[in-house]
Amino acid sequence: MSASRSGAGPERTAAILQAATPAAWVEDALAHLPELLQDHANCEKKAASTALALMFAYPEDRALGAALSRLAREELRHFEQVTRAMSALAIAYIRQRPGRYAQGLRRAVRTSDPGRKLDLLLTGALIEARSAERFALLAPRVPAPLARLYTELAGAESRHFTVYLGFAQAAAPEQWQARLGSLAREEAQLATQPDALLRFHSGPLRATA
Repeated sequence: MSASRSGAGPERTAAILQAATPAAWVEDALAHLPELLQDHANCEKKAASTALALMFAYPEDRALGAALSRLAREELRHFEQVTRAMSALAIAYIRQRPGRYAQGLRRAVRTSDPGRKLDLLLTGALIEARSAERFALLAPRVPAPLARLYTELAGAESRHFTVYLGFAQAAAPEQWQARLGSLAREEAQLATQPDALLRFHSGPLRATA
């Protein structure tokens, strides 16, 4: 796949994002670290389940299935690493209300194929790209049990980005770029507009009176 061959540095990952994470989100995340980590752990589980869902949806695509099987296993290892870091920081794992980011992206996905498969792959790429960007922003500023982990996760999410983008390019060589632009605009709004809840993919917290 062309994306995988070209590598997955931070510059390439950030290139598909149409807006950078606001500095205010970084400050909010550091000020609400327990909430951030609780959502981060949930995100790792969701990332694994998304990969598995795609495998079941397109069983005929054997190359995609093999790649996503590896990706899902890695996401579950990340979940275990995050929960261990939470234990080291004495942060409880509790249920949370979901944020609006994933739901907003799902609404933008077309409901029938072939467009649906392309959209699922591209939204997967966007989520991984945003994750890589935020891990890199947080890594220098989080406590010791997280600093090294977040640096490693920034690289891992960049690799996952290339998996999704590479399959999107192969699935629709003539359409993927234009469709990516449309979905990236939606993603940028979801990731930068003020939010009522602090989540790993939210915007900065909305000011309260």
